[in-house]
Amino acid sequence: MNQIEALSQIDKLGTLGFETRDISALLRVSPANASMLLKRLAISGFVYRVARGRWVRANQENRERLVEQLAAPYPACISLQSALFLHGLIEQVPAVIYAVTPGRARRFDTPLGSVSLHRIPPELFGGFKISNDGTKIATAEKALFDLLYLSPTRSRLFASLPELEVPKAFRWSEVRRWIEKIAAKNRRSFVERKAAVLKAA
Repeated sequence: MNQIEALSQIDKLGTLGFETRDISALLRVSPANASMLLKRLAISGFVYRVARGRWVRANQENRERLVEQLAAPYPACISLQSALFLHGLIEQVPAVIYAVTPGRARRFDTPLGSVSLHRIPPELFGGFKISNDGTKIATAEKALFDLLYLSPTRSRLFASLPELEVPKAFRWSEVRRWIEKIAAKNRRSFVERKAAVLKAA
């Protein structure tokens, strides 16, 4: 099977990302042959290897869809600065796609861009809407909550909050609803104080 025929079959999967074993089953070839074919497609620029045994179609327009592919088997959604930018609360375009997940915190540097996954407890995962292409994007309120929740972590990555333009329609009650779900009292108090300062600004 040539590369064009293989790509045609891969595109019928209807997904941005896939694993070597998926292609092995799809094309009815051995895993070794599927791996070799995908490596040739990568050299030609048709697919990218994003992790061991995991690949994506080369499509810059849909790079946000990488998030769940990289977080698998856990769910994930775009949040933090990336979602705040999409909702117009910050002006600077983040160089990295930030996302939250109940799975492992990891950073991936791929040819389609860098993705930074940050772990939150399962009970704090949610508060997103699904876009037309299937991408999960946190609401403005949840994105701000996630930023406040993660600001005291050891990495200190979110310790300095970006300059925010909070719209009148912003629902502080929604932020409060998420704060009340925080199990650890110290973390809940910390986030409450941070949110109060922002609300009063």
